[in-house]
Amino acid sequence: MRIDELPTPCLLIEERRLEANLRRMQEKANQQKVALRPHVKTHKSVKLAARQRNGGAAGITAAKVGEAEVFVENGFTDVRLAYPTVGRSACERVLKLMQRARVSFCVDTDAGAKQASEFFESRGRRAEVLVEVDTGYGRSGVPWDHEDSIRFVRRVSELPGLELKGILTHAGDSYYGPSGDESPDDALRRVSEQERDRMLQFASRLRKAGIVPRAGFEISVGSTPSMKHFENRSYDGFSITEIRPGNYVFHDMIQVALGVATPEDCALTVLTTVISKHRGKGGADRLFLDAGKKVLTTDTGFGTAGYGAILYNPSNMTFLPHARITALSEEHGWVQVTGGSTLQVGDRIRVIPNHACVTANMMEEYYLVDGEEVKETWRIDARGKVS
Repeated sequence: MRIDELPTPCLLIEERRLEANLRRMQEKANQQKVALRPHVKTHKSVKLAARQRNGGAAGITAAKVGEAEVFVENGFTDVRLAYPTVGRSACERVLKLMQRARVSFCVDTDAGAKQASEFFESRGRRAEVLVEVDTGYGRSGVPWDHEDSIRFVRRVSELPGLELKGILTHAGDSYYGPSGDESPDDALRRVSEQERDRMLQFASRLRKAGIVPRAGFEISVGSTPSMKHFENRSYDGFSITEIRPGNYVFHDMIQVALGVATPEDCALTVLTTVISKHRGKGGADRLFLDAGKKVLTTDTGFGTAGYGAILYNPSNMTFLPHARITALSEEHGWVQVTGGSTLQVGDRIRVIPNHACVTANMMEEYYLVDGEEVKETWRIDARGKVS
C-alpha cells in the first residue's frame, strides 16, 4: 500500500526517523549509566514499546493504571506509574497487576500514602512506591527544599503495606522556554542541571536524616527537553538511576521550537486532505483541512505558531511558506496562506503537530511508512486509557 491510498486524517510514523530517535536516547542512557524507562503515554502502542524494550529499555513508564493494564496484558513485566495513585479502585487494579508484573507508583500526600498503606496492608502485600518531588515545575510532588518533605518521606518509609523504593520528579518546567535574556538552549541546560542536582541534594538530605534504607535507592528523572543536556554525576554517594523521557520517540513542533530537535527528527506527521478553498481578504487563500481539534488538538507551547506546521516537502521536512494553521474547529483545520496557494481541493498534505502525545491519544492507529510506502499498521492500544 502507498500513502496516497490511506484514508485521512491519519497518523504516519516515518520508520527511519523513529529508529534514529530510539537509538539516540538509548545511547544517551548507556553513556550516562542510567536505566531508560520510556514513558508510553506518548505513543500508547505495544509494538512501539516492544521496539524500545528490544533496544535496551529497562522497563516502561505509564501515567494511568489503564495504560499499565494494557501493557501488562501484552507481556510487559516492569511498569512504573509516574503519577499519584489514589483511592481504593486504583489500588485494587494495581494489586491485580502486581500478580503479573513489577508495578510501582507515586505518592506525594499523607492522605494518598495512608490510603495505599491501609489497602495493601489489609491484603497482606507491600506495594513499591516512590515519593514524587517537585524540583521547580510547580505541579504535584513535595517541594525539594522543604524540611516538611523530608519528614513526609520518613512517614512513608514507616507505613505498613508500602516499600519505599526511591524518589521521582518530572522537569515539566523544561517546556517553559527561556527566562530573561537566556537562550532556549541555556534554559534547557539550566533546567536539566537543576532537575539532577536538586534530586541528588534531596537524596543526600534523606541519608543524613537516616531515612534512605539501603543501596539501590532509585532516583528517577526525565523529560524529553531536559534530556538534551543531561549528564549524570555523583553526589554524596548518589547518582541518577533512571530517565523517563517520552516524547523523544516522535518529537513535535514544541521540541523543535525549544531546540531539542530539528524538523528532520520529527517521526510523526498527520496526513490530511484539503477539503475546501476560498479567497480571503488581501489576496490570502483560506484552506480547510479534514483534521481539526479531534486530531491536531489545540495545544500550543513555547515558540509555536498556530496549531502545527504544514510541510511543503515531507522528504526533507521543509515547511510550506506563508502558510499557517490559524484555528481549529472540531473537524476542520483553518489554514491561511498569505499571497495565495497552489494547493487545491483534494490535495493531501502532512502536518507536524505541536504536541505529538495528545495527537496520538486521539487516533486508533499509526501507519509505519518508509517514504511513500506503508509498511505496517500499528494499533494505538492504550488510546483513551485515562483512568
